Amino acid sequence: MIDIKVPTVGESITEVTLVKWLKPNGSYVQRDEVIAELESEKATFELNAEQAGVLVTRAAEGDTIRIGDVVASIDETAAAPASAAAPATPSVVVPAAEVAPAVEAKATGKGVIEMKVPAVGESITEVTLVKWLKKEGDLVHRDDVLCELESEKATFELNAEESGQLLPVAKEGDVLKIGDVVATINSDIAVPVAVAKTAAAPAAAAKPAEANAPVTSIPNDLKATPVAAAIIADKKLDPKSVTASGTGGKILKNDVLEALNNPGRKPGADMFTRNEKREKMSNLRKTVSRRLVEAKNTTAMLTTFNEVDMGPIMAIRAKYKDKFKEIHGVNLGFMSFFTKAVTYALQEWPAVNAYIDGDSIIYHDYCDISIAVSAPKGLVVPVIRNAESLSMAGIEQKVVELATKARNNKLSMDEMQGGTFTITNGGVFGSLLSTPIINIPQSAILGMHKIQERPMVENGQVVVKQMMYLALSYDHRIIDGRESVGFLVRVKELLETPELLLFGKDPVKTLLEL
Repeated sequence: MIDIKVPTVGESITEVTLVKWLKPNGSYVQRDEVIAELESEKATFELNAEQAGVLVTRAAEGDTIRIGDVVASIDETAAAPASAAAPATPSVVVPAAEVAPAVEAKATGKGVIEMKVPAVGESITEVTLVKWLKKEGDLVHRDDVLCELESEKATFELNAEESGQLLPVAKEGDVLKIGDVVATINSDIAVPVAVAKTAAAPAAAAKPAEANAPVTSIPNDLKATPVAAAIIADKKLDPKSVTASGTGGKILKNDVLEALNNPGRKPGADMFTRNEKREKMSNLRKTVSRRLVEAKNTTAMLTTFNEVDMGPIMAIRAKYKDKFKEIHGVNLGFMSFFTKAVTYALQEWPAVNAYIDGDSIIYHDYCDISIAVSAPKGLVVPVIRNAESLSMAGIEQKVVELATKARNNKLSMDEMQGGTFTITNGGVFGSLLSTPIINIPQSAILGMHKIQERPMVENGQVVVKQMMYLALSYDHRIIDGRESVGFLVRVKELLETPELLLFGKDPVKTLLEL
């Protein structure tokens, strides 16, 4: 009997919720088959079967489970039922009812239409053609996605304006100006109204899979944790290129990430090369680089530190998270506490929420909080507008929405522009302490870090507490030591009194009255 346990999904994640069983108790499952959906405070992920066998569920839907707890067991000694065995390849018979009917083809009749690079933002003057999704000569329908374009801030799609035959003008990797022609569509060529239903030819049905077909699951002779197996399948990674560091030769999540970051290289192996690989920087990476250097060169940046006892927040989350999820439909995470605390502190220390414009200082009576997110193509900083007016649930819902869009490269230009203050969380990657760089033209950024047990002296006694270092980088031209330290101390006080944030009282006023 093999135990299926909750995998580690992040430095600060200690528990997850079992959202849904995708396979019922007692069913026969195949190796790597998805058996359940789990949800952490930051994302939903799947749990895979580590071996083929009969599933025995150990937790119920809705249960909150700690990392490492047993979710289910699999009896790998159980015989597979006949229905689970791989079926023999049947001879291909096309019933008369499934013969493709004749499909009407129509032409729009608007001549040759030029597909141009659209305007995507006030300051954007050029984009890069990342990938063609349709080939030369393809018949496309109106609104079909033709290609992916990348500006310095986001990736977006170009859709067909009319139906017709596609003729690409630009190539993948080309840098295009706004208004340049990307392709043409001959709308005088008829395009079928619907795709005909066709049956596969017998030869095609009998043709075995190509040897270099994408990897969608790991072989039976290799072991991997559920998360590692899911990443291997999602990234179509050859498991033989991954060096397993787990017990008994099991592939761990970090093994897969190492293989993705260093393709062709096996960590720890006695093989070294002097190979080099040159890759063109994406527009997004170039923009991030330029802005970071500009921030260092144009601001009088200084960083002040403090630390916060995260025990009260962790206790209040444990007490109210289930009720919070039941009422609001989202998890009660750390980011809502930090965002809410920051909005109160910004209203008390307005210089931290301001920025310099020439010889003037622009103050804001609102708090547009930028949240730094590590997206597949680089760092992006989507904005939560008027965060001071949102409830804890409203903040959590917005964080989930923006983080999901960032991971899928679906953020709009409007969602990444503006912002009066930034929060970044290096703790999710294990960072204990850092000095974050200001997100110009803003004047300050708050850095969160890893929660770690440390001995602290309290009333003359040494006690173990869940501590986090906080870092506030700020522009000394506009923010003095009094404002920076006062702001950070206020954030610390609010986080260590989280019930005031959770229940909507005025925590700053309450703290001042204490």
